[in-house]
Amino acid sequence: MWQLKVIQEVITLVVFTIFSVIAFKGETLRWNHLVGGIFLVLAVYFIFKK
Repeated sequence: MWQLKVIQEVITLVVFTIFSVIAFKGETLRWNHLVGGIFLVLAVYFIFKK
């Protein structure tokens, strides 16, 4: 059940990221945005790791 919640959160974050990139074209990505994204990907990896 918790895996479904994680998948839901990942889909929400992907949609939000796409929207943010389109809506805020003038903004530049900084290193802390990249680190945050990497941590989110690692969280999903560790949740689904057996």
